[in-house]
Amino acid sequence: MRRLVECVPNFSEGRRPEVINDIVGAIKSVTGISMLDQEMDGDHNRAVVSFVGEPEAVLEAAFRGTKRASELIDLTKHQGEHPRMGATDVVPFVPISGATQEECVELARRLGKRIADELSIPVYLYELAATRPDRQDLAVIRKGEFEGLRTAIKSDPDRAPDFGRPEVHPTAGATVVGVRAPLIAYNVYLDTDNLKVAQRVAKAIRSRSGGYRYAKALGFEIKERGCVQVSINMTDYTKTPLYRVFETVKREAERWGVNVTESEVVGLVPQGALNACARFYLQLNNFKRDQILENKLETSGGGAAAGVPEFLNELASSKPTPGGGSAAALNGAIGAALMTMVAKLTVGKKGYEEFDEALSGVRDKLVLLRGKFLDLVDEDAAAFKAVMAAFKLPKMTEADKQARTLAVSEALKGAAETPLRTMQLALDAMRLARPVVEHGNKSSISDAGVGTMNLNACFHGARLNVLINLSSIKDESFVKAKQQELERLQDEFDGLVGEYLATVTGRMAE
Repeated sequence: MRRLVECVPNFSEGRRPEVINDIVGAIKSVTGISMLDQEMDGDHNRAVVSFVGEPEAVLEAAFRGTKRASELIDLTKHQGEHPRMGATDVVPFVPISGATQEECVELARRLGKRIADELSIPVYLYELAATRPDRQDLAVIRKGEFEGLRTAIKSDPDRAPDFGRPEVHPTAGATVVGVRAPLIAYNVYLDTDNLKVAQRVAKAIRSRSGGYRYAKALGFEIKERGCVQVSINMTDYTKTPLYRVFETVKREAERWGVNVTESEVVGLVPQGALNACARFYLQLNNFKRDQILENKLETSGGGAAAGVPEFLNELASSKPTPGGGSAAALNGAIGAALMTMVAKLTVGKKGYEEFDEALSGVRDKLVLLRGKFLDLVDEDAAAFKAVMAAFKLPKMTEADKQARTLAVSEALKGAAETPLRTMQLALDAMRLARPVVEHGNKSSISDAGVGTMNLNACFHGARLNVLINLSSIKDESFVKAKQQELERLQDEFDGLVGEYLATVTGRMAE
């Protein structure tokens, strides 16, 4: 079994997409890391990023993200609804498969020491990695937040960090690292702007106030939406079910004549938590896990249908991401995979010996390109999320409006750059594929033709996404430069497509 650990760092920045994209870039620079999700919240001024990989890769990625955050986020200028004490506020490790809690605790300790030693940021250990019982609760460690900790860490021996000097980093503050079970970040919105109502409801459900054992909750004012929110961390959904907390929030709010307008999950949620909600609300008393179609297909083998990625379900949903840009990148991965297959069916085959060396090199490079295309599937969705997050930024004051305009502009540029990279990668794949088309095994030459058409769909699909984003960007020099690049790429690419399809047709007719 592959050893997998999830890491879910929380960064104190939710209003500048370009900053979070930079931090995510540092995380993704580590080989073996798979990004799962990234969410930004302008009111909380906070971002939550989730990635998974082998333990050592996750450790390195967490450090690089923390380092980059310390360079880009200044807590002396940070304001938001959510409590925080560090630029990288909290870094939890979550054992997923093949890794134990004890191994993750060791990861947390190693990361904490490295952050303190190399970045001069004091580190506290929490939850399962805590060195003291009173530090299992994050709220206790974060008491007073960044501003209060600056004094307390020096004067109160009980506030001394687990790693590093008793002195906060001047701009990056302090960081909390730990190990926990899968957590559900869950928000419930109420149809009032009275913050006291949200605070009373939060107090009724949170563990330290006598509520549910595995629920932490705070009340926040969401000024942009003109309402309040009960923000909840569900630390063990198997023992404190999501539906039970939601129903209690509704009942407690009704005491004050207030209704729930909606709720949201921030980041990822275990399927089991949603299954439990379905059983409760639909009164499915005898419902079993294997009655879920996808679960049944997974356990039974399910033929080809079982291999259809969840990506297609998301693509067919009403959500704006993933969209055409991600689909274009997936077409690129398919095209590269088909060209790889033809190369593999040629190398070592009788009659094709003279092409072995060339096709072996092409085969190996195409494998790498396929991985890059798959990365772009996620990157395109993330780039569009950054655009949506920028448009949701507050615009109450003139300073807000200026910051929002700049953030939107930068996010749109990022949303144009990502499909442009997809186009460039498609051209790279086409250039590489020439020996496959010209000398590949004749019995599979039609696959090289299909691969060419998939790469063509990738290139032109990505081009449409570049163009639609350029149409909303006001920076004329940026737009002009990208349009010129599009023309240059298209001239070469279209020429290769026409040449390859003619070659494939000719070889099929021989």
